[in-house]
Amino acid sequence: MDKAIGNRTTLIRKGRVFDFYAENITLPNGVSMDMEIIRHPGAAAIVPVTNDGSVLLLKQYRHAVGGFIWEIPAGTLDPGEDARGCAERELIEETGYAARHFERLAEITPLPAYSDERIHLFRATGLTRSAQNLDEDELLFVHRVELRLAMKMIAEGEIQDAKTIVGLQLAANRPG
Repeated sequence: MDKAIGNRTTLIRKGRVFDFYAENITLPNGVSMDMEIIRHPGAAAIVPVTNDGSVLLLKQYRHAVGGFIWEIPAGTLDPGEDARGCAERELIEETGYAARHFERLAEITPLPAYSDERIHLFRATGLTRSAQNLDEDELLFVHRVELRLAMKMIAEGEIQDAKTIVGLQLAANRPG
């Protein structure tokens, strides 16, 4: 046995984006325990690369961490939506750019201790201007940053968001 067995699951709160559950499980080693889990529909995140090799980064307000942070564009999958479709939609909505090409970079699990969220990472190229369409609760500013400078921002701790760090690192190691 290499997977926990769920003995009891109770919905604690149904949220706008994710749901919060209390679960009683039996671990693969036979130990039973209670835990809280966030069930998340998944997300897509995009590293938009301009023709000159720069990237589009967002300076986005995040209340939970107390202010603005650097991020790549990202968003939650809508019901029935695939990751690529979500990436295409979120890129336009958040940056005001569309892309001709999307390359899948990876799938990451950012919070495996208490969430089943999976983030699908893409590199987007062939950018063309479109119309930005932010949600009412999105407060962000789009910045064009040289990839070399973005990597320095990671090294100096200026970029701390995990999906952004992974996405930029993977994109930096891709040719073209």
